[in-house]
Amino acid sequence: MKYPENIQAVADLYPDYLGFIFYPKSKRFVLGAHQQQFSEFIFNADLRVQKVGVFVNETIQSIIRVATEYDIQIIQLHGDESPEFCEDLQLLGFQVIKAFGIDAYFDFSILDAYEDACSFFLFDTKSKEYGGTGTHFDWLLLNQYTLSKPIFLSGGLEIKDISIIQDLAKVIPIHALDFNSKLEIEPALKDIEKCSALISLCRNVTMK
Repeated sequence: MKYPENIQAVADLYPDYLGFIFYPKSKRFVLGAHQQQFSEFIFNADLRVQKVGVFVNETIQSIIRVATEYDIQIIQLHGDESPEFCEDLQLLGFQVIKAFGIDAYFDFSILDAYEDACSFFLFDTKSKEYGGTGTHFDWLLLNQYTLSKPIFLSGGLEIKDISIIQDLAKVIPIHALDFNSKLEIEPALKDIEKCSALISLCRNVTMK
């Protein structure tokens, strides 16, 4: 998200998290053409929602600078960051969400080294880029996940997926659902009616 009125409208629905992408190659990059409007808004807004900053292969110094400037306590790492990198951010007081692209060839054993280095895993659809496919991966692959670390489920999620995800949550520790493209009118501009319907539905279902 990057448009002030749209951000405020979604925040007024009280989702658990709002994500802001600080990756220059993303079409949802918040510090692009609308940076001044975004910055002025964020400095003065009382969103009462947890803000997540999304970064791809940035330096720790750059992440700290941006997180401090925009009052972000949760860092989502969507690149090739090492367990040591994640742990360093945790030691600085950030919650860390480490994202992994999942396909039929994903080796779930690589997660072992990250288990103590981050707060959550995020599982997204594998792509040549860093996220943003707007499609599901094969959720049956999650049967290979044996750790207790809670996850964010991502990858083209739609409102109609909720019932299936409920069943999945009985065997996988799903902490949160990362909805994005299927709620958009255009990149970074959310459809408020769809967001409202989704959040109302989620509040009336059990994920355990």
